[in-house]
Amino acid sequence: MSVVAVDILAESPLWGEAEDWRADVEAAVAMAAAMVDAEIAEDAELSLLLADDAAIRVLNRDHRGFDKPTNVLSFPQDDPDADAYGPLLGDIAVAHETVAREATEEGIAFRDHFLHMIVHGFLHLVGYDHLDDEEAGEMEGLETAILARLGIADPYADAPMGGAGR
Repeated sequence: MSVVAVDILAESPLWGEAEDWRADVEAAVAMAAAMVDAEIAEDAELSLLLADDAAIRVLNRDHRGFDKPTNVLSFPQDDPDADAYGPLLGDIAVAHETVAREATEEGIAFRDHFLHMIVHGFLHLVGYDHLDDEEAGEMEGLETAILARLGIADPYADAPMGGAGR
């Protein structure tokens, strides 16, 4: 199994210190890396930006054409000719206020929803997507399995938000 290094930047003070999240983030990324059907380079790494809604709104507008905040954004650095993903997997950015609002609306712990966003973002970095129902079903099933191994309930069971990034 490949160990993925995670560089965390807490850009917004809403998150507290980046190190406060390290153990949970590294556990979620390690579990996701172990359970994906993707070859990941031995020296793989990713960057995680812990941001606020304003920063995510700018990223979403500039890179996806949506002038609004969202819960999580992923920026894969994949090379279609490579045998494995990495060593640079890409970047994940998470918006504190949106994740907090969604967690409250869904009646789940902030930490659980945040780690769901980490898993969701990681899967995008290694080639998973939810552009159609078949892809969405595969990705949601994998997210659910990864989160279960982390002790987090199925985020898609009766989810009023329709899931991450959808």
